[in-house]
Amino acid sequence: MDALTSLLDGPRARGAFLLRAILTPPWAVRVRDEAPLTVLCATRGSAWILPDAADGERIALAPGDIAVVRGPDPYTVADDPATEPEAEIRPGGCGFAPDGTDLCEAMDLGVRTWGTDPEGPTELLIGTYRLPHEVGGRLFRALPPVAVLRADDWECGLLPVFAAEMARADPGQEVVLDRVLDLLLISVLRAWFARPEAEAPAWYRAHGDPVVGRALRLIHDHPGHPWTVSALAEKAGVSRAALARRFAALVGEPPMAYLTRWRLDLAADLLREPDVTVESVARRVGYSTAFALSTAFKRERGISPREHRSG
Repeated sequence: MDALTSLLDGPRARGAFLLRAILTPPWAVRVRDEAPLTVLCATRGSAWILPDAADGERIALAPGDIAVVRGPDPYTVADDPATEPEAEIRPGGCGFAPDGTDLCEAMDLGVRTWGTDPEGPTELLIGTYRLPHEVGGRLFRALPPVAVLRADDWECGLLPVFAAEMARADPGQEVVLDRVLDLLLISVLRAWFARPEAEAPAWYRAHGDPVVGRALRLIHDHPGHPWTVSALAEKAGVSRAALARRFAALVGEPPMAYLTRWRLDLAADLLREPDVTVESVARRVGYSTAFALSTAFKRERGISPREHRSG
């Protein structure tokens, strides 16, 4: 399993906030929804993404461009950087005017469609993951606050599908849209990290190494296996010392440290699932007991698995 294949069990939208925004300039919307990640596609017209942070880069979107915005920090989407926000999106996807007026009904234009004018020249497709566990951790942390793919830089047949499914109200449509959003996000990430200038994390790049890549795939495929450096080295066809040196040089940490962090990342996601116990999660990620997992989890993350689950 390579790094992106493992993401197929990473992005997992559940009732994602999905919206088609149709707007006529001037317009500006401040996004303060605290969501961990949002996919924003410009299908016609243009838009600016303006982070609140003083050092945040202002980015213009043209038709066909797609942006992945990492939360939870607020930002503004506008027709022009000078336009003052006329609406604010709060947690849950609710829109409000500066005076507190609820805009959800006032600007409703139909199925998953919201805006100022049904014939407006600007159309944006928006998919928002609501909870941190719905998106994988390590690869997403390697993205800049706003990652943009230009229309000329990638080809993805999913964008028209996403647009078409957004307008449908068939039974089970939310589940269909969640899965299309997941696939769209994975396609964006694949294209983003394939660029020569992409600053992919060291462990991601190391998948291309014939020795370390083999060890990483074993860890990713079988996190519950009782791995040792010797066992990984034997599978990779090198000595224990050679693997330890090469792994640390390419990944930036020793094999067992990486294995521990990978297991705890998986555990953090699994603990959010309904009806799973700490004991069952422990067995799935390579810990013999719930106590052993709890000890490692608290040591690395500062909270217990139960505190994480209820947070």
